Amino acid sequence: MSQISSLTELLRQSGGQFRFFDMGRRVQKFSVEQFEKIENQQTPYPYPYLQHAWVALMVWNPKNKQQGAAWFLKLPLDEQGFLIQAVRDDLLSRLLKNAGGVLQHEQSGEVPDDALKDNPFSFKPDQEKMAIFHAYSTLTSSEPASQYFEHAQQYFAGQIGFDNWQSLGFQGIADLVVRHEKGSNSKVITQAIPHLPDVPFEVLCTCLESIQPDHSLYEALCLRAEQTLTQGTANANHIAALTRGLSSGPTTPRKMALIKQILDTDYALEPEVITAIATRCHECLQEPTLLQVFLEKLAIGESGQTGFSRILSDLMFMPALRALILMQFRNEDRSPELTAAIGAMFGSDFS
Repeated sequence: MSQISSLTELLRQSGGQFRFFDMGRRVQKFSVEQFEKIENQQTPYPYPYLQHAWVALMVWNPKNKQQGAAWFLKLPLDEQGFLIQAVRDDLLSRLLKNAGGVLQHEQSGEVPDDALKDNPFSFKPDQEKMAIFHAYSTLTSSEPASQYFEHAQQYFAGQIGFDNWQSLGFQGIADLVVRHEKGSNSKVITQAIPHLPDVPFEVLCTCLESIQPDHSLYEALCLRAEQTLTQGTANANHIAALTRGLSSGPTTPRKMALIKQILDTDYALEPEVITAIATRCHECLQEPTLLQVFLEKLAIGESGQTGFSRILSDLMFMPALRALILMQFRNEDRSPELTAAIGAMFGSDFS
């Protein structure tokens, strides 16, 4: 056992197949090779959230797909975003103790479910992310989608009436979205978007954040967003869900304009909306004028000083944003409210 020096090495010796997913801001796949570089501190974790790497590890036996397990790991990162080596070693030691015999020696492809028993680095994802992860895991291992998938397909195809959404399962919508490249699923979703009532549309948006939609699907989403913002009658939860849906598309001028439009409204004062922009659309905030508006709204928003400090602590953990935020902090045109919020976070002598 002492010869094994990394988690990926341990998994390879198990004889099973495995995939890694990030579970932080959204659910997204990343390669085994990428995780190996992260483990060996050759590269920082690409998707830090709240100063941690939120990793899902899917492992299954290729000869018997029913023999599988999912591990959810919350691993602290250092100030530069690298995985802390002592944490990785501690995790590896615990895994070898709990599951080493099965993983290292038997090479059966079977992975014990209780390998993370009493592990301080494990976490339980929320229901939304679990639904997306489950959809990805069945797709990755070529397993059938959930029992709710067919009903979701029929609903989005308009076969049972768009007002009859009450029996829809979140898992079914997640399965449909994750399988958007299969058959006509993307076209079905695209054509449904203008007709969806608010509730199923919000669920759809929370699922869309975890895929890369094609042009037609994203175009339909942008059109509905523009209409919603023009009407100005939606509630904050709806705008937050819409923001999450928009986040999945490429950072184009149109997307930037939509995020700017949201920031220019009172919606941006609501905690759920400003949090959605911070956690899902942080790439947009690399544009200085957009970042300036974001900071001003955050300073006077309903989330208060606690929300201001918490959101900025997370954003400043990203190297690409840290320097830009500090530049805005030193902007002589900043408002008294932003100046006060900065002072409360860093001390009144911040300069």
